[in-house]
Amino acid sequence: MSQSIFVLEDETDIARLVQHHLEAAGFEARLYHTPTNVLADAERKPPALFLLDIMVPGGDGLDVCRRLRAHAGLSTIPIIFLTARAGENDRVMGLEVGADDYITKPFSTRELIARVKAVLRRFERPSTPSILSFEEIVIDAGAMQLKVRGELTTTTATEFRLLDYLARHPGRVFSRDHLLDAVWGDARFVTPRSVDVYVRRIREKIELDPEDPRYLKTVRGAGYRFELPKSE
Repeated sequence: MSQSIFVLEDETDIARLVQHHLEAAGFEARLYHTPTNVLADAERKPPALFLLDIMVPGGDGLDVCRRLRAHAGLSTIPIIFLTARAGENDRVMGLEVGADDYITKPFSTRELIARVKAVLRRFERPSTPSILSFEEIVIDAGAMQLKVRGELTTTTATEFRLLDYLARHPGRVFSRDHLLDAVWGDARFVTPRSVDVYVRRIREKIELDPEDPRYLKTVRGAGYRFELPKSE
C-alpha cells in the first residue's frame, strides 16, 4: 500500500508539481490549500508524513505543526516544512515547533523526494529492538517510545534518534558535526545551531531541571556527553 502524504500548499502550480513527483515516487499525495481540514482528515486516516507550507490562507503551517505535536494520536508523524522563508531564524523556528526537516523554495523536486524518503527512514524501527532503562527513564528503540517517570513522553523521530544515539554511547563526547552526521545524515537544513535546539528540547523532556541537566551535559568547546547514573 502506498504511503500517504498530506501536502498543505496554497499555490496550485507548486501543489500539483509536488503531487506529481510524490506519486511518481510511489506515494499517495493529498492536497490542501488551507489548514481547515488537515487535522480532522488526519484523525480519520493518519498519513505517513505532513508536508507543510508556512504561509497559507486561513492560518499558517507553524500553527498546524504546533497542533499536530500537541495531538496525542498524531504527534509522532514526521513533518517537513516547504516554504519560501529561508532565513536561519525561520529554520530554527521550524525546528522549535517540531519539524523534522525544512526545505526552502525554489526547490529541486529530486531533492524533495530524497528528503521525504530520508525523513521516513528515520522512523524505521531497528531490526533488533532494544530497551535502555535507567532510573526513571526508559528508551524503547523498537517502539520508538520514551517514558519519563512512568509517563509516556512524546518525541519527534529526530528527537528520539538523537536521544537514543547519545544514551547508547554514555560517557563519550560528541561534537555537533558528529551528531549531524550520525542522526541527520545529509539533511542540508540542519546546522550546529539546530543540534542545540534539539538538545534543549530533549532536556525539557528528560531532565528535572533542564538548566542544570543531570544526564545530557554540555562540554564547552567540544559538544555533548550523555551520562548514565553510576550503580550504587
